[in-house]
Amino acid sequence: MTKSGKLDRRALCTAVLSDRGDMLVIAGLGAPAWDITAVGDCAENLPLWGGMGGAAMMGLGLALAQPSRTVLVITGDGEMLMGLGALATIAVSRTPNLSILVQDNEHYGETGMQETATKHGVDLVGMARAAGFPHTMLVTTPDEIPALRAAIHAKNGPLFAVAKIDAGTLPLVLPPREGAYLQARMREAVLGKAAHTA
Repeated sequence: MTKSGKLDRRALCTAVLSDRGDMLVIAGLGAPAWDITAVGDCAENLPLWGGMGGAAMMGLGLALAQPSRTVLVITGDGEMLMGLGALATIAVSRTPNLSILVQDNEHYGETGMQETATKHGVDLVGMARAAGFPHTMLVTTPDEIPALRAAIHAKNGPLFAVAKIDAGTLPLVLPPREGAYLQARMREAVLGKAAHTA
């Protein structure tokens, strides 16, 4: 926990991604991308440099294409608010291997720390539940993180979780910038070297 009484987002990512096995991770624009990279850059990570609002739907596509693998989307509250329609599509898909983790600092961290709607009572977990997600979680303390990890790995989803995180600024840990490279290395990690010739 931080001085604000909220979770440290890097500690959260470290806990969720430790011993991840062959999990595929898509990280939304900004802090989620820096956070997964701080834990350790690898081919199974796809940090998004753009496309705000699209991380959850990209995760759905990946989960549908790779049903045997755990797929985790880590994104922010600002991005999730831009892509609320995704909640209905994902809930209806009943994709068991997909989990969405929203790091909710109640601010748009990449554009000047303007307050998001979650700062004023908008309940993303409630919205996911109303859309039909079979499993939802609100994580506010470190003691709840092991249950979050277990739920992600259970492949009994789709799972939608919100973790209330501190709004403080952390040092940037930037992933590679070239989108084509990031996409190609994940494709190779999923499909093998033959992916380059396909």
